[in-house]
Amino acid sequence: MRDDSCIFCKIANGDIPSKEIYEDEDFKVILDLGPATKGHALILPKNHYRSLYELPDELASKVMLLAKKMSVQMTEKLECDGFNLVQNNGEAAGQTVFHFHLHLIPRYEEDGQVLGWKALQPTSEELSEVRRLLVE
Repeated sequence: MRDDSCIFCKIANGDIPSKEIYEDEDFKVILDLGPATKGHALILPKNHYRSLYELPDELASKVMLLAKKMSVQMTEKLECDGFNLVQNNGEAAGQTVFHFHLHLIPRYEEDGQVLGWKALQPTSEELSEVRRLLVE
């Protein structure tokens, strides 16, 4: 299942050249053309899924196993000091290409990158209400 108008479908299936670092029957891993740090890569499924919400459970499991494998290899080979996995779903969350992808971002001391958020200060009651919504 491909979307012929999707650039990541074209890259994952070899229609557009990329700097591939891994490939199997389900995924292609490529270096990001606009990297946050040295070695920043993307895991792309070969089939089209707009976001994590559409990704089948079996592939969701496989993508995390692949992320672990690639993170270990990249940490060893690139001698990075840490690692971020980043996955955005929806425009409000920063998704710009609507084909599921997982960013593999090697981190280096003093790399100047900041991934984070401004922490909220919810009351105990607000946390209880959110918990109620999620578990009931």
